[in-house]
Amino acid sequence: MTVDQYIASLPEGRREIVARVYEVVTEAVPELEIRMWNRFIGWGTYHYRYASGREGEWFPIGLANQKQYVSLYFCAADEDGYLAEQNAERLGKVNVGKSCVRFKKLEDLNLEVVAELSRRAAELSRAGQFAM
Repeated sequence: MTVDQYIASLPEGRREIVARVYEVVTEAVPELEIRMWNRFIGWGTYHYRYASGREGEWFPIGLANQKQYVSLYFCAADEDGYLAEQNAERLGKVNVGKSCVRFKKLEDLNLEVVAELSRRAAELSRAGQFAM
């Protein structure tokens, strides 16, 4: 499935939310390749390896429609911790985990901060400072 097909397949309401966040992130990090990662839209890629020896590829920035909300992932960290977690209060009326930002309405999400964190996640990923 392509990104356009994925967005078109979403229910009305969610389609508009995902499309707008997709636009904001893409404008913020035009240098990152965009592709589908199963049910996620992902920007960029990096290789990870756990101490256990498990390894794989993942994205520094991801976006997905979930059953109850939309989730946006910033899989990057700096010396102060995970980007999403550090900026939880600035992101708006959202629920934030370590790397995941969950929201139901577009107006609850601060898109300026999303663009800023997207640029920072891309920068940290290039420097090898990603987070799972």
